[in-house]
Order: sequence, then structure tokens, then C-alpha cells
Amino acid sequence: MAVSSAPGKVYLFGEHAVVYGEPAVPCAIERRATVEVSARSDGRLRVDAGDLTLDGFTVEYGGDGAPDVDVPQSLVQAATGYVDGAVAQARDAADSPDVGFDVAIESAIPLGAGLGSSAAVAVAGIDAATRELGIELSTEELAKRAYRVEREVQSGEASRADTFCSAMGGAVRVEGDDCRRLDAPNLPFVIGYDGGAGDTGELVAGVRALREEYDFAADTVEAIGDLVRRGERALDEGDIAELGRLMDVNHGLLSALGVSSRSLDAMVWAAREAGAHGAKLTGAGGGGCIVALDESEASRTALGYTPGCVESFRAELDFEGVRREDG
Repeated sequence: MAVSSAPGKVYLFGEHAVVYGEPAVPCAIERRATVEVSARSDGRLRVDAGDLTLDGFTVEYGGDGAPDVDVPQSLVQAATGYVDGAVAQARDAADSPDVGFDVAIESAIPLGAGLGSSAAVAVAGIDAATRELGIELSTEELAKRAYRVEREVQSGEASRADTFCSAMGGAVRVEGDDCRRLDAPNLPFVIGYDGGAGDTGELVAGVRALREEYDFAADTVEAIGDLVRRGERALDEGDIAELGRLMDVNHGLLSALGVSSRSLDAMVWAAREAGAHGAKLTGAGGGGCIVALDESEASRTALGYTPGCVESFRAELDFEGVRREDG
């Protein structure tokens, strides 16, 4: 048995634009997905996703298509697609195409909420499965293989940002294939969660269609890239106030691209009015989470009284990426 964990993330800046080669700065947070893997000889997979979704479920299936269970297919695909990809990558790395696995997932990262749950599951799953098969992959190789999983599941629309951040930890900069860690202070993140989840594929496709139809939408994507570059300088200087101002602008640009929602906007404004340096949606949008910068408890308190916000919490920057939990 091998057990690995990997952190979720928030976007300081740059989601959606990163798909088009613009830079983005995601930051790992101290909420993790943990994947336990045991090899089995019959070639089948058993996935216990008890903490990955609201109700949880266990499925067992072979290589002959989707599992036959009494669970909505979209839920099964969301919970197992990244596990299937991680297993395929581990089989490939170990040259063991017929090995099966028992996989158990525990996660403190809401599924589809913009906090990188899928990337964390993919990174931790590949690490645990390859180690169970006696293969040691570098962190860089884990990030590359996890990106392949996300790219396949998301029909080629994924960037390297989520998986690189989850594998490496800390604050990172991603621009196309150029991925590297950044020096960053321990930023005072506050997260608000509306209990929902956006459809990443649908939202990314919507931005693509808008960008192809309107020049101003393409200009908006480029503007986000310019903003990220200014944000990098503010991060390097530790200028929290400037980071907050740029986060506010980034949220406005994402709203213009149609990926915000009433609940996300309400949480953003609640945090700002409570005195946060800045606040924005994080991830694909459409529902899920916002991130604010606030050293005090004011934003978290305000979010607790905001209609549509079901949870708020503080999340420290996690400087550690993928981690072995089995000693």
C-alpha cells in the first residue's frame, strides 16, 4: 500500500487566460487530497470516493467501460475520470498495463469548486500508484503526467497551472510550457464557498467562443495576462495592497468574460466591503469559491452572513507540494 497527498490551490491571477498562453499565478493552499493505492492482480479498479463528493460512493469496474452503479453518470465521471487517468499514467510509467488497483480518496477540497481538487487527486494518485509498483518519479515528471490526465479529461483545454502548482507547492508561475516556482510571502487567504460547482469544460468553451467572436473578448484575455505580469512584481515586493487591487480588476475582467455568478459576486463584494485588500473568483467560475486577501477575521465573518455562502475558511499558503503519507 502507498499513500500520497497533494494540495489544492487558489488563483491569485490568470485563470482562463492561461489556456491561451498568458501567464497565471496559482498558489497551493493547505487543503489536501489524499490517495491510498493497493495493487491487485485481477486488473480491476475499485474506487472508494467517500470524501470526494457530498454523498460519496464506491465503484468497482474493469477495462470494459463505465462502472455499472446506481449513481448519476456525471457524478461517476467527475469522481473517477481523474483516477482512471492517474492509473493509466502509473501503468505506463511501470510498464504494467494489466495491473489493477484499490484506490481510496479522502479530500478536504470541494469537487469542482475552483480549488484544484482534480489536479490534487491526479498528482497524489500517480505518485501513490507508481510507488506501489516500485517506481519513483521526480516531482517534475509527476506534474507532467498529471497534466496529461487533465488535458485528456478536459478535451485538450487544460493548462499546466493546476497540476504544476499541486505537485510543487507554494506560489508558481505558468506561461505555456514555462513553469516555475516564485518566492512569495505567506499570503492571508480567506476562502468563501457557495456549495456549488462550475462545469469547467462548459465555461472554458464559453470563453473560447466569446474570444473567437469578439475582438474585445480577445483583448480582455490579453489584459488579464498584462495584469498578471504587474501582479508578479507586486508579489516579489510583498505589496499586499497592490495585489488586492489587481485581484479586484482580475475579477472584473473575468466577469466580463461571463464566468462569474450571482453567488460569487455577492461573496466578492462582501469581502471587499469588510475591508479585504481584494477579492476575486478562483478557478473556472460559474459557482464554487472566491479568494480574498485579509489578515483580519472581518472578511470571513462577513462571508458567514452572506446569502449563498455555505462555508468560509482561512487557508494558508502551502509551501509543500506532493507528499508521501506512508512513511
